[in-house]
Amino acid sequence: MTVNLPLANPLTTLPLQTILNFMEEKDTITQNEETNINADGDTLETTNSSNESIDNTIEKIQAELNDQKDKYLRLFAEFDNFKRRTAKERIELMQTASKDVVVSMLEVLDDCDRAEKQLETSEDVAQIKEGIQLVFAKLRSTMASKGVKAMESIHTIFDVEKHEAITEIPAPTEDLIDKVVDEVIKGYYLNNKIIRFAKVIVGK
Repeated sequence: MTVNLPLANPLTTLPLQTILNFMEEKDTITQNEETNINADGDTLETTNSSNESIDNTIEKIQAELNDQKDKYLRLFAEFDNFKRRTAKERIELMQTASKDVVVSMLEVLDDCDRAEKQLETSEDVAQIKEGIQLVFAKLRSTMASKGVKAMESIHTIFDVEKHEAITEIPAPTEDLIDKVVDEVIKGYYLNNKIIRFAKVIVGK
């Protein structure tokens, strides 16, 4: 005869404290799994938000870069136009810089033409001489009005800054030693600046 004995529940055979510890560990594992799931979701949202912020920043920087590039191109074009305009004005200035002087000299040239005709027709030497002197006086006056001034060199101390010695000769007197005895070519100033050195003979 076979006797069927009831099977014992495994949980009933364990101590109560062991069962409680098991259940607490199970709850802890479940909570940890839920926390990990929530953390993964937060991380994904944070990553998406960061990517969107980076994209916005890149777009903003690109827009600013394009704006600065446009400003640079416009500035470069304006500067190029300025250089061309300045170069053109400089050329025009160089071409017309001597216009005033030439115009003023035309009157002297007219006087020279009249003096030349007088030389051909007149036999009055005194009159011819007077006419030539008037032409020279007008020429000097015109040059002076343009800032041209003759250099006074005779009997002055020889100065290498404005004199060019052609030769040296024995000084006629002691007070002319190291001074300009004679002048071969006169020197000139333009607005107090030397434009031609005087070529002189120096006493020694």
